[in-house]
Amino acid sequence: MSQETELKLEVHPNDLAALLKHPLLRQPARRERLFNTYFDTSTLALRAQRMAVRERRVGRRTLLTVKTAGQSVGGLSRRGEWEAPSRPGAFDFATLVTDPALASQLASVAWQLVPVFRTDFTRRSWVLQHGPARVEVALDQGFIGTGNAQGNHRQPILELELELLEGPVDALLDLAHTLALGPHGQAATGLRLLPANRSKAERGYALFMGEKLQPVKAVPLQLHAGMHPVQAFRAAALSCLTHLQANEAGVLHPGAEASLPDPEFVHQARVALRRLRTGLRIFRAHLPARFAAHWSAEWRSLTNQLGDARNWDVFATEWMPELAAADAPSPGAFDASADALETWVGQQRRAAWQRAADALGGHEHALRLLAFTRAVLCLRPADPADASTGGDALAVWAREILRERHAGLRRQAREARRMGPDGRHALRLSLKKLRYAQEFLASVLPPKRVARSTAVLADAQELLGRLNDLSTAHTLLGTMAAGPASAQVVHWQQSLQARLQAGLQELPAMERALEKAPAPWG
Repeated sequence: MSQETELKLEVHPNDLAALLKHPLLRQPARRERLFNTYFDTSTLALRAQRMAVRERRVGRRTLLTVKTAGQSVGGLSRRGEWEAPSRPGAFDFATLVTDPALASQLASVAWQLVPVFRTDFTRRSWVLQHGPARVEVALDQGFIGTGNAQGNHRQPILELELELLEGPVDALLDLAHTLALGPHGQAATGLRLLPANRSKAERGYALFMGEKLQPVKAVPLQLHAGMHPVQAFRAAALSCLTHLQANEAGVLHPGAEASLPDPEFVHQARVALRRLRTGLRIFRAHLPARFAAHWSAEWRSLTNQLGDARNWDVFATEWMPELAAADAPSPGAFDASADALETWVGQQRRAAWQRAADALGGHEHALRLLAFTRAVLCLRPADPADASTGGDALAVWAREILRERHAGLRRQAREARRMGPDGRHALRLSLKKLRYAQEFLASVLPPKRVARSTAVLADAQELLGRLNDLSTAHTLLGTMAAGPASAQVVHWQQSLQARLQAGLQELPAMERALEKAPAPWG
């Protein structure tokens, strides 16, 4: 078995010509047409185990390939792969797969395998020596095709795959960054080569099943008590990056033009970014100062760029329907001011979503993802001897960090009422940061105490979030120019202010609950 390490980059069609002008790709490319058929059982048993069985036809040759489940983050994936010449339809797994248990498992379902989807693309490839590494660079252009009960479907393929033939992973990421800088080698004119975590097989299965992109929530982080904080940060950062990328596609490829994407895509992308920034903050003492400062600023900037889309989503999907229902006209009546207001909100929301898509789909973000992935993978403890595992060093450190942050939160809660909206917003952000910190470190703390502590924080965060959304909705309405809906805007602002004043009455009880919040340690 070979261990495949590759980096997959999604190429923007408008950047293809510039990519081919890159000095590293000016040497003649090997060109071949690849026809691939992916097989599975009628119950998609292989997909359930994140495996792929593929027949590839290249000219008159047929290659049988088996790929196992792997890990993918920042577009960089590692997985097991077997490939050898074969005859069409001859699934000789016993000869191909060197893992006896896996070979036996595949042989037991070989008779059930049927074509599920196909890929047809032209591959242009180069083998480059980049520093200490040899890398195969492959540009694939074509389509994925499948048929199901709803008919035949196609999806375009335009991606760059960098496979590490020999050498360190860092050189692979450096080469990707060099290509993304474009033919002039400047960040200002970089190319949109976005790291992609979904393989052709995953895309093909989704196309076959008619699956739409769905928002993805964070997966619980598993650390162990003997980890060094740098190792724990690396795991946390890569987890956040996976969470972010899993939701980017929903913002970049919204589907039907008539409707906006699920608001949860932007929400989860922002959650991923806030969790990432929290990780940079709580592990800061163990990270290089320049690394922590630079990446904190980078991710804060991106979070802010997505903020308008989130604010308009909340207003349009939560507050506006509630406000409209409260003063709905009689059946059949037409309210010109309400109609004008709805049109304006829709325009603002679409513009905010476009700004979010530009932020996540631009060459700046592509370079950011590649650079951050590389920087995180290069992190090491300052003293190599500290990297050895054992004992409960991380658990002890986690209790100290959370004890300090709980004390700070209690002080902030006592001051929140007299500080107005800004103070409440700051307290809400602190609550989020503390919750994310506890989520990062939960696996090395007593689970029941973590759950009780997190529940108190969640209740307080919900109240403060509602108050913040009311203040934001009031502000958004105030940006509408004078016109037919002006009276309606004033009326809704008054209604929002009344709700805000009622919510403020709940603050004293929340503050008392926070002061008594149980600590998540024994």
